Amino acid sequence: MRIEKTLKPLSECSFGDCFLIKEINIKGPLRRRLLDLGFVKGAEISVLRKSPLGDPVAYRVSNTTIALRNDESSMILGEIVRGNTK
Repeated sequence: MRIEKTLKPLSECSFGDCFLIKEINIKGPLRRRLLDLGFVKGAEISVLRKSPLGDPVAYRVSNTTIALRNDESSMILGEIVRGNTK
């Protein structure tokens, strides 16, 4: 029996979570830029910090730190592979 995991948007991750990318539903120049920075299927992303108002959020992928707005990170889908241990 195979158990299917529901994909979650990156925007739902908490500080300290590690996220595995399964899909990127972004088009145009932003998609190209994210792919160039390492936001590719199978990459692990760490949630580094959130701004005081919660948007944008800083993420680390492939030794690169990038801040994304919630509307952008909500279109990156995957699963949490390691949760916050705090």
